[in-house]
Amino acid sequence: MKIIGVTNRKLCDDFYGRIAEISMMDLEYLILREKDLSYDDLKIMAKEIKKILVNSSIKLIINGNIKVAKDVEAGGIQLSFNHFSEGRSKDYEGIIGVSIHSLREAIDGEALGASYLLYGHVFETDCKKGVPPRGLVELKEICSKVKIPVYAIGGINEKNYNDVLDSGAYGVAIMSSLMKQPIFNDKII
Repeated sequence: MKIIGVTNRKLCDDFYGRIAEISMMDLEYLILREKDLSYDDLKIMAKEIKKILVNSSIKLIINGNIKVAKDVEAGGIQLSFNHFSEGRSKDYEGIIGVSIHSLREAIDGEALGASYLLYGHVFETDCKKGVPPRGLVELKEICSKVKIPVYAIGGINEKNYNDVLDSGAYGVAIMSSLMKQPIFNDKII
């Protein structure tokens, strides 16, 4: 199973300590998703994380800020479907992940050149309180219609990740369980 980690420094006490723990795990990507930071603060954080990940195979992906991704030579960027479809990544030469919420966005994202798709939220999650989850039916349809990797995000845990994989997802993306909970023996899910 392929796993993408997503950061949220507000969910843990020692952010860089948690990143150091994460660096020893079998993640494919780590998305730096700290939307409230200024360009300068995000760049500083990205550089620090790159130092921590230097001996790891995990690729750092910057959420939403192409300039920071270029400036720190990150492995890639993660964009909303709207930003991606507007052509904001046309000059970017790296991995381009696109967040999607529908089959139409999945098909269009693939056609426009996304490297992978991030679909969600699949299950109920504290991050999207009050917003109904999208579920597995559309995930399964998306996975059957596109050829690029589709990762599922939102409320994924040890009890339901197999259902996500059975729906055809290439992997999962996790934030809360990665950032909040103690990690034992490199076990994420």
